Amino acid sequence: MRHRPIALDADDVQVRIRGGGVRSADVRRARHTVADLTKLAHEPVLGATVKLAATPRPAGERRTAEAVLDVQGRLIRARAGADSTRAAIHLLGDRLRARLLESTRDWENRRGRHPRPQHPARPAVEHRIVRTLTAARAVPDEAAVDMEDLDYDFLLFTETATGQDSVIYRTDDGYRLAQLEPRPDLPAPTCADISVSPLPAARLTVAQAVDRLELTGFAFVFFADPGTGAGCLLYRRDDGDYGLVTTARDA
Repeated sequence: MRHRPIALDADDVQVRIRGGGVRSADVRRARHTVADLTKLAHEPVLGATVKLAATPRPAGERRTAEAVLDVQGRLIRARAGADSTRAAIHLLGDRLRARLLESTRDWENRRGRHPRPQHPARPAVEHRIVRTLTAARAVPDEAAVDMEDLDYDFLLFTETATGQDSVIYRTDDGYRLAQLEPRPDLPAPTCADISVSPLPAARLTVAQAVDRLELTGFAFVFFADPGTGAGCLLYRRDDGDYGLVTTARDA
């Protein structure tokens, strides 16, 4: 039997602020935006937290808004960035709505209400590797915002301060950063909850990365090209092929 959705009141939404310049009106707007969206949850919402922050950048501060909902033990997360806190909250609402609706569809699929169509798997020899080049350079906080702006689950980039090819991805507790050779002098993130993996990236051929991806079932494999040493990211595309993202110096 489906649980009756339990929405939160605006006063139930916790708001945390990092940096200055966040007005009380923005705090109220964030609380009401998130509280209204909890009505879309498929199960009781046990808690909601919003983080409003200002991220320093060369052209001026970038405002970010992040929300985390605890939907019966499952964390639903959304994040957005803009030039103003008000605009960031507006974008956050759009993304959180999409995540909640997607979560509801997944919940119903797992219970057999709307079974996903089953497509016969293509033989492995038919899987192509579609290559993409990235020249993105950013600090981890900026990369997290870029990833959310693009609505990706992971993003390959070159970390500006250390020059390390890196990947940032979502976790249940925030974000995690993996680098080719982790550096202890990496500048601490200023607003996003980013943990850093202490493990260096393995040196793999593309074929070995494909094998690892299939063996582990992970969303992606981050590895170093054995010839150039550049960072690479392999993942399974929606069409069944493999996506291979490499950095510009690997071109």
